[in-house]
Amino acid sequence: MSYNEKKVTIDLGGNLAPIELSTGKLAKQADGSVVLKQGDTMLLATVVSNKDAKPGVDFLPLSVDYQEKYAATGRIPGGFLRREAKLSDYEVLICRLVDRALRPLFPETYHADTQVMISLISADKDIMPDALAGLAASAAIAVSDIPFNGPISEVRVAKIDGQLVINPKLSELENATLECIVAGSAHDIVMVEGEAKEVSEEEMVEAIAFAHEAIKKQVAGQVELARLVGAEKKREFNHEPSNLELRDAAYAATYDQVYAVAKSGSTKGERSEKFAEIGAAFFETLGEELDEETKFLAKKYYHDVQYDAVRNLVLDEGIRLDGRDVRKVRPIWSEVDYLPAAHGSAVFTRGETQSLTSVTLGAKDAEQMIDGAFIHGYNKFILHYNFPGFSTGEVRPNRGAGRREIGHGNLAMRSLKQVLPADSENPYTIRIVSDILESNGSSSMATVCAGTLALLDAGIKLKAPVSGIAMGLITDEKTGKYAILSDILGDEDHLGDMDFKVTGTEKGIVACQMDLKINGLKWEVLTQALDQAKEARLHILGEMKKTIAAPREDYKPHAPRIISLTIDKEFIGAVIGPGGKIIQEMQRETGATISIEEVDGKGIVQVFADDKTSIDAAVTRIKNIVAKPEIGEIYEGKVKSIMAFGAFVEIMPGKDGLLHISEIDWTRLETMDGVFKEGDMVTVKLLDVDKQGKMKLSRKVLLPRPPREDKPAGDKPAGEKPAPQA
Repeated sequence: MSYNEKKVTIDLGGNLAPIELSTGKLAKQADGSVVLKQGDTMLLATVVSNKDAKPGVDFLPLSVDYQEKYAATGRIPGGFLRREAKLSDYEVLICRLVDRALRPLFPETYHADTQVMISLISADKDIMPDALAGLAASAAIAVSDIPFNGPISEVRVAKIDGQLVINPKLSELENATLECIVAGSAHDIVMVEGEAKEVSEEEMVEAIAFAHEAIKKQVAGQVELARLVGAEKKREFNHEPSNLELRDAAYAATYDQVYAVAKSGSTKGERSEKFAEIGAAFFETLGEELDEETKFLAKKYYHDVQYDAVRNLVLDEGIRLDGRDVRKVRPIWSEVDYLPAAHGSAVFTRGETQSLTSVTLGAKDAEQMIDGAFIHGYNKFILHYNFPGFSTGEVRPNRGAGRREIGHGNLAMRSLKQVLPADSENPYTIRIVSDILESNGSSSMATVCAGTLALLDAGIKLKAPVSGIAMGLITDEKTGKYAILSDILGDEDHLGDMDFKVTGTEKGIVACQMDLKINGLKWEVLTQALDQAKEARLHILGEMKKTIAAPREDYKPHAPRIISLTIDKEFIGAVIGPGGKIIQEMQRETGATISIEEVDGKGIVQVFADDKTSIDAAVTRIKNIVAKPEIGEIYEGKVKSIMAFGAFVEIMPGKDGLLHISEIDWTRLETMDGVFKEGDMVTVKLLDVDKQGKMKLSRKVLLPRPPREDKPAGDKPAGEKPAPQA
């Protein structure tokens, strides 16, 4: 069987290996299929889209799945099944990166079920696949007949040693002061997500612009590949019927009423109720005998009325749904130490968004194990974000964390990890849990604020407090008007053109996430949005400091304590013992949790317990194990075994020396029978340690030496002559 493979090569310059895109060889029954190769990394991306949309669907049912095959890295999956299972959080985050870049570029009226799948089928350990997944997915769409206003691409941009770098190696990222994934088309940026070490707004804009230049090259490569396979022509579709007469009727009957409600400054619940009443009244005027298409269009057009009314209110009068102006942040109140049994806790409320956040401090054995195909290791800072249905007044069953929860939690985690103390200053594994109790706009940013407060309440010595803000954008392409909104509501996110979340300290930005729903964001608008975001987050920081401005001097009385010890590498085995016998015995008898690992040729021991007595007991035993016996010192030892030539005495845990029969007493002993029994305690002195480490002990040198017995005068041996007399 033959195949007709087409290839293009994209060269981004620098030290980067060229990227090769090929199609026509694998997965040919998909609507589009591309293999991306850079170095030893290979991604297979496919896209399939139904020809027709389901009735009554007025959105794009797009699913994006990214999965890493363990064989790609020469590993066998862990667990009982030994096969790839549900997507890991890392894979879900990559799915979101690709989804958020692709979704805005599909035509608004395209509603067919569409599935994009990306698989890591070969991996280069230093080439990160997450920055290539968007390019592979877009290329698969480009070579298909699926309507798409792309292509798009994604790159990672990092600032390393003061220089901006595209798609740096994994090993280089440790020294990065800024790291973002940026997605865009040839003309516009559509998505940004990343973290930084307190960088300025100017540095962030510079990095995004730098990334866009690389994106343009990757887009050009996709256009060339589509030309080679003849995929310029896309399928025709009609997924959204229209009824202009009904549309005009909807606007005439409801627009003024909707505008008035939007302008009233009512609460979310009141506003939703009034909007529903206006819609219901309009639907009644249409009569009861309506076909499904008319019902569908009536609901769609009424939604369009709300969309236009809310946006026009902002653009024409500068008034928002809750009555604020574009720069005002909603009222804030916060409280710490709300949960008496937690190691740290906080409630943060901004408007109708509220987070109850807790901090738990744990030992090393509480670290999260990451067992992915590409990323594996341990994580000592964990943040979980929960978004139950009641937070928005909905009935929704809890089915575990969804992609949204994972993504929002990751953004908060990336924000807070930038200000955590160094590992050498913080021995704890830290888990933060944010439970969203109310939501009306930017609960992830509430999580950042509540997380900061809870960490300070727990006594964690943060480098600086962090706050976050979500910015929105409303534009009118016809007039050129635009409005940047600080602290957006949920409806403003839904009806607006941008969701731009920025977190930072007083010094600078630590993380950001931007999603655009329009084409053509001007650089000056992006710069203004960042400057306005800085103003808002500094205001929020000021409100947070009224509650708690610095870490508590000490941990809570009920918080566990950790002591770290550094020991010589040679003693690691002695602390652990054969089969873990020694360390398990210490944990059982002291009640402390003990962990040990080798770092840079040293043993790092952590002792974790809820009370000082347990810690002191464990530390004492460890110090005894690692202590080095000193010649001339006196020890209280235990008789471990008795031999014909003496006894072996343990003077330190795991350290035995020989007490020879001749060193037990000044009186000569003929046998060891009855002298000692195993378990007896005996005081000995260390006389010497030979080259093999064998210790020579003595008991008799600690005993009084008996006086010398003088022999009687004149008692001479037989045959000896007496001395002559003077």
